[in-house]
Amino acid sequence: MTYCVALRLDQGLVFLSDSRTNAGVDQVSTFRKMLIFERPGDRMLVVMTAGNLAISQSVRQILEGRGGSDARSLWNVKSLYEGVLLIGDAVRAVRARDAAAMVEAGIEFNVSIIFGGQIKGEGTRLFLVYAAGNFIEAFDESPYLQIGEAKYGKPVLDRMIVPGSSLDEGAKCALVSMDSTLRSNISVGLPLDLMCYEVDSLRVSRFATIDSRNSYFRMIHDTWGERLKEVFSEIPDPIWGTSGAPSAGGAVPSGVEPMRAYLPRELAESDSAKPANDFQTLAQQDGSPGQLL
Repeated sequence: MTYCVALRLDQGLVFLSDSRTNAGVDQVSTFRKMLIFERPGDRMLVVMTAGNLAISQSVRQILEGRGGSDARSLWNVKSLYEGVLLIGDAVRAVRARDAAAMVEAGIEFNVSIIFGGQIKGEGTRLFLVYAAGNFIEAFDESPYLQIGEAKYGKPVLDRMIVPGSSLDEGAKCALVSMDSTLRSNISVGLPLDLMCYEVDSLRVSRFATIDSRNSYFRMIHDTWGERLKEVFSEIPDPIWGTSGAPSAGGAVPSGVEPMRAYLPRELAESDSAKPANDFQTLAQQDGSPGQLL
């Protein structure tokens, strides 16, 4: 598995991918998931992939113009929209060729792709392409996209990232998101590829490959965990009122009784099994006969 995340910010784009591919705990390999198409002054495009590695590599061959006779490629499309259509076509071409054989072998056709960047004459755009070749685009309401093991790194992105975030803030948040994923899922691993693109630069602005020796990522790994512990310890413990409901202080909310299974009649008639005198069921509170739930 893998984890890739991309942010669409007012200042530009942030891309981050891990490099772990595994087919079991004893078959772990390193394959880079980020591919950059750069013609300085004309275009800077990024493709990140997750899912079945054989499918991803076949799609990338087509996108580079080396997987078929079609003259179209990401090197010559006129817009990001044409580019994402080309990626969708490439996914469907690989599906048409390989999906039936994969199903016969009991293998799911599984691939997802993040595609984004800028071509001269238009603004930055960011897309997520699915295994069917269809896609969605990131907008201000949802300024980031994820593929692979997305759930662990999503909460910090939801809380921190807005279109007005700076590129440095975006890079920092993406790395925190990745660190959370690395900590919780063994199928995601170092090294990482990080790229920050400045709007209208039409070239790779800032790029780094990050491994366990990188001091900034080590700092994030250590600091984030410690700060979370500090914040957690500063949150007051719940105050339990007589109703049984937790409170942060002040008025204690009334409790809601749990749903209980019907007590067998023979047990209900036993003195030892009768509820305490200070406990009433909802039916008893209403003044109507009832049995403990």
